Amino acid sequence: MEANQPNSHASTSAPSQSSVQDRLSALLEEAVRSLLPEGEEPPPCLFERSRPDFASDYQSAVSMQLARSLRRSPRDIAGQVAERLAEAAAGLIEPPEVSGPGFLGVRVSEACLAGELERRLASDRLDVPEERSGTVVIDYSSPNVAKRMHIGHIRSTVIGDSLRRMGSFLGYRVIADNHIGDWGTQFGQLIYAYRNWLDADQFDQDPVGELERLYVRFHKEAETSPELHDAAREELRKLQKGDSANFELWTLFRRSSRAAFDRLYDRLGVVFDVTHGESHYKDDLGPLVDDLLERGIAEHSEGAVCVFFRDEDGEDTMTPFLVQKKDGAHLYATTDLATVQFREREWSPVRMIYVTGGPQQLHFRQVFETSRRMGVTTDMEHVWFGMMSLPEGAFSTRKGNVILLDDLLDEAESRARALQVERLEGRGETWPDDELDGLARTLGLGAVKYADLSNNPQTNVVFSFDRMLSFEGNTAPYLQYTSARTNSLERKAADKGLPEADGSTFVAAHEADRELLLHTLDLGRRVSQAFDEGKPSFLATYLHELATKYHHWYAACPVIQADDEAVSRSRLNLNLLARRTLVLGLDLLGIGVPERM
Repeated sequence: MEANQPNSHASTSAPSQSSVQDRLSALLEEAVRSLLPEGEEPPPCLFERSRPDFASDYQSAVSMQLARSLRRSPRDIAGQVAERLAEAAAGLIEPPEVSGPGFLGVRVSEACLAGELERRLASDRLDVPEERSGTVVIDYSSPNVAKRMHIGHIRSTVIGDSLRRMGSFLGYRVIADNHIGDWGTQFGQLIYAYRNWLDADQFDQDPVGELERLYVRFHKEAETSPELHDAAREELRKLQKGDSANFELWTLFRRSSRAAFDRLYDRLGVVFDVTHGESHYKDDLGPLVDDLLERGIAEHSEGAVCVFFRDEDGEDTMTPFLVQKKDGAHLYATTDLATVQFREREWSPVRMIYVTGGPQQLHFRQVFETSRRMGVTTDMEHVWFGMMSLPEGAFSTRKGNVILLDDLLDEAESRARALQVERLEGRGETWPDDELDGLARTLGLGAVKYADLSNNPQTNVVFSFDRMLSFEGNTAPYLQYTSARTNSLERKAADKGLPEADGSTFVAAHEADRELLLHTLDLGRRVSQAFDEGKPSFLATYLHELATKYHHWYAACPVIQADDEAVSRSRLNLNLLARRTLVLGLDLLGIGVPERM
């Protein structure tokens, strides 16, 4: 992640205190401070989840870090910290324990856990506070006009949308900006091709597909007739000068493309607040370059205008940033700088997040450094992602294996439907077609999104339908099935006449009861981490862990056959909390859940 000020976004809000783990860490820091000389800062005072085979719920190794400065054994220090923590956290934990060379372990009291469960089930947000403030601009998806969206667009689109959802959930005012490519050289080429080779019937049926065909034909024809480039440049010049006929065609191209994009976004459940394409800034580019020259941020170089990045010895630390070509034309660099200025002026954001591919890392380092020299103070970050490929290799237009996004979603839904029909046949069940169709949409779309979001964005992803639609492992169908299973358990309990979940009862009759509840309490902290690091995979991992713990709990902790009514009611509460946590967490990833599977 690139930024003008490393980790500066952390200062825009207080750290979350929504989880028991965070509250215990804060109390641990107070206890440690009381042992230190006045003015001395403590090391990081953190409680981490204990291993499953430990008796404690949380553990800290802070005493080992204090041994040198306090000149005492870690066990002695841990003993003192334990005494002070026991007093400060009375009612929250059982008496702390010291183990090994000086590890401090704590176990949350059952009364505290019952209170946590009740608060979460009483809240639409599962008691996760909306504590963030300020505006965040997120730039994602950004397809080019006159080109159909394909599988290569999926990563920016779903990662950006997930960050939008999480940022809004945490309390930010989020501006989602789709910075589409709608200005530049290709429009002169398209105007020439449209006037000379248009298939009107094809344009009526599939406007963007026909424009894409025209664009490809122009470049093929220009290989043997290079004078076509001059003709295209003349059409572009006329467009840029305001020629009404060319402007009308450009508007048609843009409008047709936007309609196609919006249909896909509706299908994906992706939304934007604004779609300010490159054309939105075209009148700002000349004045921007003049300002850069006047302030000494840019300089003339061999007829062009560049921003240079040099160290104290005058050596280049980055490639020069070209903002105006010799012929006076502007570039993506110029447009991106104008975009930064506009966003800061229009929305005064605390953060700007750009979700684009890894190859643009240098470009955004240059954008951010130039913006800083221009006086921009907003925290700017590049959330970059790796390449997506097929098992047989990279996508290639030349090889004809670039998958259109509509076709990808159709195939995912078709395969999801076939898998569900197969599962139903194995159970001897039949479902109405409309329910199967709805389930196929939910499973197919969820599988496509989660196959991306469950990976660290900065890793390369090999696209595989078989793996992403599997009901085993870290997949959307596994999580969606887990949610459906919570519904099934609730229905079975009602059929048996068991008392309904009351939203407050908690009995730790088995360690798995505690483990499941403790994990649900960590939702807010994990969402914050995922958003702050620009990695929805952190949230996906948490949800997969939750589903795994749920299935372990389901096997170990009977609900319908429970011997005690309070235990049965407690477990129905846990079942409800697990479902609501899964549903909310998956919604923050843009993924829906079915009632049954």
